[in-house]
Amino acid sequence: MATLTRRNFIKTSAAASAAFPLFTIAGTKASGRVIGANDTIRVGVAGIRGRGQSHIDGFAGAKNVQVTYLIDPDTRLFESRGAKVTSLGGNQAKTIKDIRHALDDKELDAVSVATCNHWHSLITIWACQAGKDVYVEKPISHNLFEGRKCVDAAQKYGRIVQHGTQQRCDSKRAGEIAAVQSGKFGKLLVSKGYCCKPRWSIGTKPLESPPSELDFNIWLGPAPEQSYHGNLVPYNWHWFWDTGNGDIGNQGVHEMDVARWAIKDSTLPKRVWSLGGRFGYEDQGQTPNTQMAVFDYGDVLLVFEVRGLVGEKSGLPNKVSNEYYTSDGVIKDFKFYPNGGGDPVPVTLPEVHVTPGGAFGSFISAVRSRKPEDINANAEVAHYSAALCHLGNISFRLGQQVPFNKTNQSLGDNKQVVETFDNLRENLKAIGMRLEDASYTLGRTLDFDAKAEKFVGEGADAANPLLSRAYRHPFVVPPQV
Repeated sequence: MATLTRRNFIKTSAAASAAFPLFTIAGTKASGRVIGANDTIRVGVAGIRGRGQSHIDGFAGAKNVQVTYLIDPDTRLFESRGAKVTSLGGNQAKTIKDIRHALDDKELDAVSVATCNHWHSLITIWACQAGKDVYVEKPISHNLFEGRKCVDAAQKYGRIVQHGTQQRCDSKRAGEIAAVQSGKFGKLLVSKGYCCKPRWSIGTKPLESPPSELDFNIWLGPAPEQSYHGNLVPYNWHWFWDTGNGDIGNQGVHEMDVARWAIKDSTLPKRVWSLGGRFGYEDQGQTPNTQMAVFDYGDVLLVFEVRGLVGEKSGLPNKVSNEYYTSDGVIKDFKFYPNGGGDPVPVTLPEVHVTPGGAFGSFISAVRSRKPEDINANAEVAHYSAALCHLGNISFRLGQQVPFNKTNQSLGDNKQVVETFDNLRENLKAIGMRLEDASYTLGRTLDFDAKAEKFVGEGADAANPLLSRAYRHPFVVPPQV
């Protein structure tokens, strides 16, 4: 892995591109001042196309908060997003293509990250080093190594880092988790998450020159050098391994976070395996549109189901939710369904405190208080939940093709695991696939050392390199932050 420390970053980057005025690491106003209740917090929003508009709305309209920077490599967005800031906040935000310009501003207090996944960690780390607090969209990382570096940076520089898994800001969801963990409804055996949203063909776009308004070098950032095509910008980067993590790491990380949350004191599993494929069409995308991942926590399994061939084209319903299977029944939709039948019982939710204000408001509260306990979804919570998505994808990427019509004992005998595989099969049948003529990718079963955050045993030599990536200079996530 190429190494680049926070100090020699400045030298390396300056040599690579003299056009960028690079940030200084220490001595910023944000790193030294105490922000009072009536002081204005100045926020830079990085990534302003899709989800970034919600960030603008959330911060620019808040009391004693200003959006002072809009940061995006696509200058076509600047006029409309700048007008939004002025309309909501009354000020004129600076519009820049490169985050490094903003990080050198001693008046900037925080950075809100709504870029593509492959930029999330690097901006988070750079911002912490420059003395800024960070709100970062899910997933906090593009790979497991990056997530741990975000945790390290937040701790080392004393920064507030909050993750965009917004259900952590929901007191009702927190109450549900407390009910699951209470034991009142039995011992938790399987925590299950669903991510079933329409993800149909993106087609194939030709390689071509990027639009003149888009700085494609900045857009690529830490990702490998490659040619531009229209399926990368603005949204379909999610379905390419260099820039996205598939739907398990897109919508799915929300429900993955809730599923892990339900397993008391859980971090990372001792074993993982995954299966699936990209079915129903041939297009330019790479990540699976149909996937099952199983994470072994010893006494509890976390099972995750991704099905993208739903919606109007298939007639199958969307499903984005969580279920909790216990020794006595199942909790879903805030009701308990006891084993053996009988009427469901409403689950009484214990009162659990979360910092109020929703995702953005609770972040601002934590920035003001400087109290780690005020962060509803901190960097380490974010890291563990995002890492599960990465582990499942690594198993899948190391898999081999297996015919659907072959009897397979690898599923084991867990009822929820078998039912999840059956759900995948039935979905594919519903779109007209002949499973007797088809195959799927059966991922490798991989043992994992949760403390060391490394694979161990058979398959580790192939899997461990996928925990990180080779970075393009100067866009390097360093081994030491």
